[in-house]
Amino acid sequence: MTDTLLLLDGHSLAYRAWFALPVENFATTTGLPTNAVYGFTAMLINVLRDEKPTKVAVAFDRGEPTFRHEKYVEYKAGRAKAPDEFRGQISLIFEVLDALGIRRLSAAGYEADDIIATPGHPGRAAGRGRPHRHRRPRHVPARLG
Repeated sequence: MTDTLLLLDGHSLAYRAWFALPVENFATTTGLPTNAVYGFTAMLINVLRDEKPTKVAVAFDRGEPTFRHEKYVEYKAGRAKAPDEFRGQISLIFEVLDALGIRRLSAAGYEADDIIATPGHPGRAAGRGRPHRHRRPRHVPARLG
């Protein structure tokens, strides 16, 4: 059996789940929103079942300036700040990943998609091009979903 590594952009998946599931339908008895946690976990379980990777890691943004901000001051300047109800769920998603034994990745000065692109380019983060399209060598297979 060939080893397969599944790298996921955790921040992107969590944000997608946040918008897909109505926050008013997902909360603890104390009122803590859990829509992003539920949606993230459901997507994670589905991709693990479908892809059957031998190794898994989930990359996250750190919420601090990146090398792009240094090169282009206006990077993400027009983007609204993530809602507090969303940001409060990231630590819960970390708990889910820890409970499942799935490694979390992050690096100062880089976004999750830079971390994901790095294995195809040893020694440097791709960091070029549009954020949703990574440059990767032909020998590195990719499946975008």
